Amino acid sequence: MNQNFEHLLVRAEQLISRIESILPQPLSAPDWDAAIAWRYRKRSNGHGVLEPVRHVAAMRLSDLQEIDAQKEKIVRNTEQFVQGRPANNVLLTGARGTGKSSLVKACLNAFAAQGLRLIEVDKSDLTDLPDIVEVVAARPEKFIVFCDDLSFEEGEPGYKALKSILDGSVAAATPNVLIYATSNRRHLLPEYMKENLSYQHSEDGEVHPGEVVEEKISLSERFGLWVSFYPFSQDEYLVIVRQWLAALGVPAPAIEAARAEALVWALERGSRSGRVAYQFARDFAGRHGVASA
Repeated sequence: MNQNFEHLLVRAEQLISRIESILPQPLSAPDWDAAIAWRYRKRSNGHGVLEPVRHVAAMRLSDLQEIDAQKEKIVRNTEQFVQGRPANNVLLTGARGTGKSSLVKACLNAFAAQGLRLIEVDKSDLTDLPDIVEVVAARPEKFIVFCDDLSFEEGEPGYKALKSILDGSVAAATPNVLIYATSNRRHLLPEYMKENLSYQHSEDGEVHPGEVVEEKISLSERFGLWVSFYPFSQDEYLVIVRQWLAALGVPAPAIEAARAEALVWALERGSRSGRVAYQFARDFAGRHGVASA
C-alpha cells in the first residue's frame, strides 16, 4: 500500500512538473553585461526570453548622409533621454531604404558608453511589452524598445497593446524606457479611399475626420516625435554612394569612375535609396578587390 502511494506521489510530481513547464513563466532578466542590444523572442512553449545580440551592426552617425535634419532630431531626443531629461517616443516614417532603422542603430552605438541599450521587439510580441518594461524598470541603463518596419492590419492585438503603452499606462510609467518605431505607413494602419467619405465639414468649411480615420490617426499621434524620411534625388544618391565607397576603402579615382555604374544600378533596382547605394558600394568594392572590413 505504501509503495503504491509513493508511486502515485512520484507520478503526481512528474505531472505537475510537466504542467509547469508549459505554463507561461515570468520574463527573466538576462545578463545585462553580455551585450548592448537584445531581441525579445517567444519560444515554442510560449515563454519569452531576451536574447543578446552579440554582433551589433557597426553603424556610425557619420556614415549616414543626406538626412542631417532627421539625424539632428533623433540624436537630440536620444541625448536628452540618456542624460535623464524629458524625451519623447519616436516614430520614423517614410520611404524605404532611407536610413530609418540605420539611424536608430547608429544612435545606439553613439550613446552605448553612456548607458543606452536597445531591445528589439516584433510587432507580434508587442502584447508582452508590460513584461519587458517590468524587467528593465529598476535598471540604471536607458532602454530603447525598437519596433522595426511597424504596421498593423485591422484587429491585430499588438495595436492596442502599443497604444496602451504609449498612453502612459501604469505598467509603462518608467523613465528609463522609450519606444522607437519605424514604418513605411505614416498612420501604421492601412488606409482606404472610402474612408475619406467619413470626413465631416462644418459650416465654415473646417474639416473633421470621421471616427474610422480618427482611430487610425490616434496611434501615430501618441508618438511625441515624428521624423519623416523622403526619397533621395539623383545627386543625393550619388553623395551616399561616394560616402560608402570611401568607407569601404575604394580609392578616390575609382570612386569618381563608379558614377555611371551607380546610376545604372539604381535604375535596375527602381530606387535611389540609401540601402541601394550601400548595396552598390559593396558590389563595386568587392569587384575591385577591396578587402572586407
